[in-house]
Amino acid sequence: MFRYILKRTLYIVIMFLILSFLMYALYNLIPADPARAEVEPLRQTMRPTEYEALYRQTRLEMGLDDPIVMRYARWMGFTPDRFGNHNGIIQGNFGYSNQYKKPVIDVIPEPMKFTVFMNFFVTILALGITIPMGITIAVKKDSLTDRTVQVVSVLGYSIPIHIIALVFIFVFAVVLRWFPVMGMKTAGSNYTGWAAFKDSIYHITLPVIVLTFGSLGAMTRYVRAAMTDALSMDFVRTARAKGVREKVVIYSHAWRNALLPVITIIIGWFLGIFGGSIITESTFSLNGMGRMNIQALHNKDYELALAIQLFYVAISLVGRLLIDLSYGLVDPRVRITK
Repeated sequence: MFRYILKRTLYIVIMFLILSFLMYALYNLIPADPARAEVEPLRQTMRPTEYEALYRQTRLEMGLDDPIVMRYARWMGFTPDRFGNHNGIIQGNFGYSNQYKKPVIDVIPEPMKFTVFMNFFVTILALGITIPMGITIAVKKDSLTDRTVQVVSVLGYSIPIHIIALVFIFVFAVVLRWFPVMGMKTAGSNYTGWAAFKDSIYHITLPVIVLTFGSLGAMTRYVRAAMTDALSMDFVRTARAKGVREKVVIYSHAWRNALLPVITIIIGWFLGIFGGSIITESTFSLNGMGRMNIQALHNKDYELALAIQLFYVAISLVGRLLIDLSYGLVDPRVRITK
């Protein structure tokens, strides 16, 4: 097991370096000039020759005339910068945000906290609903309940999330007035402590309902398919023939075997708490990772956007390792030895 983890960790590092280089090269193909953007405010106060000289000097100091490989190595922190210091990604320097006028590492924490806070509730609610529902309709296959849930899940899976958000806003915020239309807290409020927490819960309730409803269809159908396959296997018929209680057959025998294909989705959902929802966060004006990512792209804040996407790459690579290791815990027949 240790050798396998070590080998997969090496694989993760290599893949991260390859993907980070490709992303860095892709962003550098965008027609933007950071040196020009930095010296442009001084253009009106300088003569053309002085301005051009300053521009050339700024490009030289920023290393924009160096080959892409050298710039990538400096950006990652493998080689020293113009001051002779190693100050890159591996040293914790993710760049400078032109939009927020401060280092990227200081911009990300607050949106990340909110995204994790909201997606934690979405994940718990969605798994708490879809797993029991998927098991139930698999046991009652072809019944009225099964057909009804399948129809509703197909509708939920097919309707775009922004349509669901608009419908829920109209019903719960405009007509019933149960929840606010948008925002993260009550306008003009200065709540602290428990009052601030309750106010935050009140404002994210509707987005959580929207995200949960939009994710029910796919997971329910996935659990149903896995449980249907497990219930049709010979060991289930044997257990029933021996007189084993139905609950033991379903939850101890069938669900344990159905969990192997489902574990991928479950771990993916838990890792997804770090990922923002661009559409939902934009619709409800929530300052999360998804909205910040799209705003960084719109405002040409490429260092911030690149740092966010590199974080998602790292989460995905680590998630693949966790999924593979979880197979051995769920199913004793699976043992990773190589």
